This record gives sequence, C-alpha cells and structure tokens, in this order.
Amino acid sequence: MFGEILKYVITIGAGINFLLLIGMVFLERRKPDNIIAWLTILTFLPIVGFVLYVIFGSGLSVRTRRMIKKKSISERDIIRNIDGIQTIEQARLDGILKADRELVSLCYSFGAYPLPRNNIKVYTSGDEKIKALKQDLLSAKSSINIEYYIFANDRVGKEIMEILCQKAREGLDVRLIYDAIGSRKAPRRFFRQLEKAGGQVGEFFPPFMSIRLINLKINYRNHRKVVVIDGKIGYTGGVNIRDDHMSRDKKLRPWRDTHIRLEGSGVYGLQNIFLDDWRYCKNDNTPPRLYLENGFFPSPKICGDATVQILSSGPDSQIKQIRETFVKMITSAKERVYIQTPYFIPDDVFFSALRIAVKSGVDVRIMVPKVPDKRAVYFATTSYLKEMSEMGIKTYLYNGFLHSKVMIVDNNLLSIGTCNMDNRSFGLNFENTVLIYSEMLNKQHQEIFKKDIENSYEVNINYFQKKNSLTKMLQAIFRLLSSLF
Repeated sequence: MFGEILKYVITIGAGINFLLLIGMVFLERRKPDNIIAWLTILTFLPIVGFVLYVIFGSGLSVRTRRMIKKKSISERDIIRNIDGIQTIEQARLDGILKADRELVSLCYSFGAYPLPRNNIKVYTSGDEKIKALKQDLLSAKSSINIEYYIFANDRVGKEIMEILCQKAREGLDVRLIYDAIGSRKAPRRFFRQLEKAGGQVGEFFPPFMSIRLINLKINYRNHRKVVVIDGKIGYTGGVNIRDDHMSRDKKLRPWRDTHIRLEGSGVYGLQNIFLDDWRYCKNDNTPPRLYLENGFFPSPKICGDATVQILSSGPDSQIKQIRETFVKMITSAKERVYIQTPYFIPDDVFFSALRIAVKSGVDVRIMVPKVPDKRAVYFATTSYLKEMSEMGIKTYLYNGFLHSKVMIVDNNLLSIGTCNMDNRSFGLNFENTVLIYSEMLNKQHQEIFKKDIENSYEVNINYFQKKNSLTKMLQAIFRLLSSLF
C-alpha cells in the first residue's frame, strides 16, 4: 500500500516538475543556469521544492507587468514639457566626454534622459545622510515624496516619521511608499499615523488579504531609496531608514554606505521613478500634465557641473537595464573599474565583461564586506571572488559591513545607487542608479575608494585555498543556487 502511494507521489512530482520546466523554458524564457538550479531543487526536494518554487520561483504575472507599464510615465514626455527645458536640450552633453557618449545613447534608449548642471553631495555614512535629510524635510515648502525598501519602526524611523507627520499637518503634499517585505517588521499602525496627519501611504506589493505571512510576490522587492522634496532636491543611494544603517548594530559595525543628495534637473528622473511606483501601488490615474501644473517638476535649476542619467530597472521588463549599462561601462573602460558592493554574484555576461576588462590591461578592483549579513549570499560571493583573484582582479574585504553600491570607471564616470552586483538586484528587484559624468566627483570617489582600502584586507588566491573543506563545500552549493537569490 505504502509503495503504491509513494509511486503515485513520485509520478505526480515528476509531472509537476515537467510542467514547471516547460513553463520556465517556453513561457518565462529563463536562463539555463536558473533552470538547472530549480530543477536541482525540484528533483531532490519534490514537494518542498514545489512550494519554494510557488513562493520564490514563479515570475510576475502578465497582469501585474501590464499594470506596471500602464501606470508608468515617459520621462521624455514629462521633461519635454517642463518650462525652460530648452536650456537642458542645449546643454545635455555638458561634462560628457566623447568616449562616454555611446553609454549616454544606450541609457537614453532605456528612457534615461541626460540631465546637466547638477550639484551632488556624497555621504559615506548613514548618520551624515540622515542629518542632511532631516534638515531638507523640515525646510520643505510644498511636497515630499519618499520611498524606501526599509522604513523601520525604530529610533531613526520614528524621527523621520515625526517630521513627515508634522509637514503633513502643515498642509504639504506628503506621500510615502514602503516595500511590504523590506518593511515587514514595522506594524501598519506605524504608517497609519502619517495618513491620520493628512499624508498618503502606499505599500508596494502588499501581502494577500493583508496577512504578512502570505505574500505571493515575496521574491520581488522594491529595493529603491528615493526622496524628492519640492521637486528640487533628491536623495538616493544605499542607506535605508533603519538604525543598523546608522552603525548601531554591533555585529555589522562599522556600517559603510554611500548616498547622494542631488540638486538640479536630475531630480526629475528621481521624481519620475517615484511617481511610476506611486501610480502603480495606489492605482492612481492622475494625468501626467497635472504633475507639471502642481509643481512636481518645477523649472530647471542650474546649480552645478555634473551631468546625470537616472536609470531604473525591475522584473517588469525583460531587459536588465542596469545590468546592461554596467556591462557597457566595464567593457568601455580604458584605465580602471572600481566596484563596491555588499553582494557580488555576477551572471555570465557580467563575469565575461570583467574578464575582458582585466585581460585588456584595465585596473579592476572589487571590494565587498568582511562581515556578512547574509551567510548564504556571502558563501556565493566569496566563491566568485576566488575566480576574480585567479583572473588578476584585486579583491578586498572591508573591515566592517560595506553596503555601498558604487562603480567608478576611468576619470569621468561613476554610478551610485541602490543596485547590488548580483542576480537579485539585476533581475528580481526594482532598482535605480545615478550615472554621474563628472571628473571632480570621479576623482573624489577614487580617493574615497583608496581610503577604504586602508580599512580593508586584500585577498589573493592563497586566502581562498586555505579555507577548510566545509567552507569550500558550502561555497560550491550556494554558488550553484546563486541564480535564485
């Protein structure tokens, strides 16, 4: 009797595996490494594997993708209707070297307008960024749009929430988006206080029937960190609204991050990203012209010398815009590529780009944290770092937790944003990054990188060979499954 039941279970399991395989190959058109990873799980864990696939493996539904696209606003259409935009059209390539104009064209094809004359302030710690953000929030005159992957109900979260509520009571248009997974530990009453004060709140990909333990989109997170104040000041980067990002967690101390404050026409790109997400999660049908009339896109302020492109990507698109942009940056490099990321899990294309760069004589360096916050991802990361060292790439372990998402290329280009160098950020998360064309800021960040090296440990192939057998086995296992992270 038991044998018959087992036979039926195995047959049903095999049938389900076959149907899932067909779906992955012909409907979702997944990459071979992703298919192999899921087949491994489904084969060795037929029942548990199916549950894991339903929760973590299934892609966004066609309905969800269509809804996101339907609600999106064309950045180009918005920008062309802004008063004074002729100034931007005439100067849109200011500060961009001829060698970078292919990259500008690529990102423009992804919808990222080249926006000149920006003033950018860089913060390398959470405390610095939060102090500046508080001052700007308190000085807001008309609107605050704020979007975070993590908005915690802790000390720093309560401080920011108090300011948002205060500004809402003053009559400002205050809107907040938080990610359902990233902010799951914050109770809903924490966000309702803003609504009671007159503000508006949106939860990105909310759970089924508001039950936080049941979220069929758990594998897709809005990892963006975007703030736009009065349509004139913007913030983005790695720092969330949570105490550990302020180096208040002893296990993850020091917390090293990178965030930027932006003034100038580049704020339009951040505002556009926020409004796209807002229109989707609130099912908002406001005509785009009203955003112009209501001051969300004020006339451009010429206040600096940096030209930027604000790039976004997410699982709603088959094209991995940020990944493809990074690959173009790496393969176009002539002198250097410096990368900082907490998680380094490159796919084949990204891996090949780095190999081509270093074999072409480019100085390639990669820095990740020495202190991990996610063990599984860290094992996979160190596995890839071993191969980077074998190829001649200099690799560093930062003494603390490094959360920066930065790429420095040659002498005029860098990227600062929310996107890690891993499969999750490239394909599963909603992300954004700022491409900055500026010799001054590039040089500034080269100096920051070199200073971080002083607080890091350079590793080589001998470092990895000394690892014990258990560590090597775990590295191999989690690398195999890395396309699922």
